[in-house]
Amino acid sequence: MEAMRIRELLTTGRPSFSFEFFPPKDQAGLAQLEATIASLRELRPTFVSVTYGTGSSTRQRTIDLVGRLRADYGIEAMAHLTCVGSSKAELTGVLECLEEAGVENVLTLRGDPPPGGPFQPHPDGLAHANELASFVRRRFDFCLGGACYPEKHVEAPSPEVDLENLKRKVEAGCEFLITQLFFDNQRYFDFVARARASGIGVPIIPGIMPITDFRQIRRFTSMCGASIPQPLLDELSRLRHDRYAVLSLGVAHATAQCLELLQRGAPGIHFYTLNQSPATRTILTAIQTAYPPARQPAGS
Repeated sequence: MEAMRIRELLTTGRPSFSFEFFPPKDQAGLAQLEATIASLRELRPTFVSVTYGTGSSTRQRTIDLVGRLRADYGIEAMAHLTCVGSSKAELTGVLECLEEAGVENVLTLRGDPPPGGPFQPHPDGLAHANELASFVRRRFDFCLGGACYPEKHVEAPSPEVDLENLKRKVEAGCEFLITQLFFDNQRYFDFVARARASGIGVPIIPGIMPITDFRQIRRFTSMCGASIPQPLLDELSRLRHDRYAVLSLGVAHATAQCLELLQRGAPGIHFYTLNQSPATRTILTAIQTAYPPARQPAGS
């Protein structure tokens, strides 16, 4: 398939719909992911992204999966890339592999610190996402994306400092941004307004994670600093022993979120799928009755 840059895919005048996957650790995980991809491919995603681990074997799985998504499924794929545990030479090696595989899009991230400890860059590595974006931009010709945080990064001392850090990413070469998950759309709209007022003009794609498990979403939000609106949290808590009821509420909330976001001008929706398809498929099928996908699948 002909490679496409995500920045160009965001200029069609129609919303983008994209999914995040992670490389499976074993054959059972691979089978699950293949079933998910087959199910979601029918919804004609604009692109998908693949997360990036700290070990060399996980990194290779990212490269392999991105290549397969493009070659075997005809889906434009973006590789995540982090600073964690990598020297500049190792990062260059990964980028050369991605380039050789025909990948056009890279999401540049600092990466998470180890559990219970601060982030420590590799002695010959990079410390921040803007440094990684600049490093890639000087040496390669990828379309670069970056992450942003409507409720600020958990390590940022203030929203103002967080926004200054985001400007550095964009100035370093990020051509679009994807937000951390959030459950209150006003957080996104306020964040976009502040970003535009600060001079950040690139597309800001909202990231949505459908709530499917009460304990799981509480764990995720505590890690990333996202909040759950109190009325939604109260209802989830009331239903927490009924997994189907939690899933139904989560799907309904995410569907309403997505529709409002698109109605008010968001450039698309990026779904954090956790390698599962049912919730995302239900939501996107409903959305696409009003917002048909921007791209046709390869070969159609």
